[in-house]
Amino acid sequence: MHLLIPFASGLSDAAVHTLRELDLPHLARLLAQMEPTARLGTDEYSLTPPHESALAAARGWVGGEGRLPFAAQAAARDGIEVLDLAWGQLTPAHWFVGRDQVTLGDPAMLDLDEADSRALFDAVRDLFESEGFALAWGAPLRWYAAHESLVDLPTASLDRVVGRNVDRWLPSGPAARLFRRLQSELQLLLYPHAVNAAREARGLLSVNSVWLSGCGRHQPGGEEAAVQLDERLRAPLLADDWAAWADAWRALDAGPIAEGLARARRGEPVALTLCGERHAQRWDSAPRAWWQQLAARWRGTPAAAALEAL
Repeated sequence: MHLLIPFASGLSDAAVHTLRELDLPHLARLLAQMEPTARLGTDEYSLTPPHESALAAARGWVGGEGRLPFAAQAAARDGIEVLDLAWGQLTPAHWFVGRDQVTLGDPAMLDLDEADSRALFDAVRDLFESEGFALAWGAPLRWYAAHESLVDLPTASLDRVVGRNVDRWLPSGPAARLFRRLQSELQLLLYPHAVNAAREARGLLSVNSVWLSGCGRHQPGGEEAAVQLDERLRAPLLADDWAAWADAWRALDAGPIAEGLARARRGEPVALTLCGERHAQRWDSAPRAWWQQLAARWRGTPAAAALEAL
């Protein structure tokens, strides 16, 4: 069992306060029976968040920051023949335009159905195909583009940008020029589209841009099937809903983490990777003498300290 938990910690004062008030008894006892092993990440400004770095490491992928082929993998899962092309994921999004900055809203807030998504996708298809891109529709919030300019283009993960100013995260450099131009033209196409007018009439957010991420060629999945990814902390943290985030943590502690603790106590191999905004820390269960196992049952490792270090 390898349990990987993104958004396990946050850097804001509210996140730290919430962590210090949380009681996570199963996590404390599980950590007491494990040893810290691999640690990944740098700081909160890296293009690739720690949980994506940890997933890439588990899958044996090769690639630097912002150059991990999550788009090609997702496209293959959506039944698209990826071949040896360089893919990027185009996530339909709403950009909130303020007086001083443009902020990317969480695409989940769009409540975008298949009919609207396909109509908007068809509206921008010719624009990209006229520049040699191959486009494919995978799901309402998963569009894909393939082009050689994406083969080594570093892009910021969507999870880095939600709720933040897009300016510091937009792709840059010569390889990004073509896409940046197409993105600007795409915004002009989407703004007056009938689908957006109908959505706004229904009180829904318009789709006024896309976010490019996960560029590169497809790579084998490696250990992927062995990783149990639990993303229930993502939505409340990105929404700064700390009460909901605390509730999600308690549910994790009572569910998958309690299961991991039970497995570790039976002597089964267990791995746990907790990911914050700066680092991903992996712990692995370690063989222990009977008296160490007994002591660990009642001794806890302070969960808040481990989580704040992420």
